[in-house]
Amino acid sequence: MAKYEKADIERRMQGAVDALKSDLSGLRTGRANTSLLDPVVCEVYGAMMPLNQVATVSAPEPRMLSVQVWDKANLTAVEKGIAHANLGLNPMIDGQTLRLPMPDLTEERRKELAKLAGTYAEKAKIAVRNVRRDGMESLKEDEKKKEISEDDRKRMEDEVQKLTDRFTGECDTAAEAKEKEIMTQ
Repeated sequence: MAKYEKADIERRMQGAVDALKSDLSGLRTGRANTSLLDPVVCEVYGAMMPLNQVATVSAPEPRMLSVQVWDKANLTAVEKGIAHANLGLNPMIDGQTLRLPMPDLTEERRKELAKLAGTYAEKAKIAVRNVRRDGMESLKEDEKKKEISEDDRKRMEDEVQKLTDRFTGECDTAAEAKEKEIMTQ
């Protein structure tokens, strides 16, 4: 069953890096970023719905997010959803819009967020290494079944290792950039 496919391994490793970048975009810096509210869900119409399905999120100023709720009846539900997301934001109601000023980050909170960015990167690197392990195992199985030669297996293992090095490097680069952004803003 385990047939080695370089494209599949590369796709899976890229998925781990993409997931890391998504996680990092949710970490709050001092600057307003609409992706900060991506994990927010609200209880509307008797169901839990993502915020982006009941409102429009924008960043009209560098330190302010604006949430334009489409149905005024959902305003308090959206406000509760934001409060329950534990993002450290304090929504202010302005008509049918919620304004979310970005509070300044304390030095302690900056260090916590930078540490969290490192944790996210380590999880992504583990995922990349797990994909490498799967690829190596499938190569060994293919060699055992006499589908590839020992030389082919070694050459392809080198390819898998090069992919692993490339994607773990991307994880480190993304985390370092986020940590720098957190510590300087």
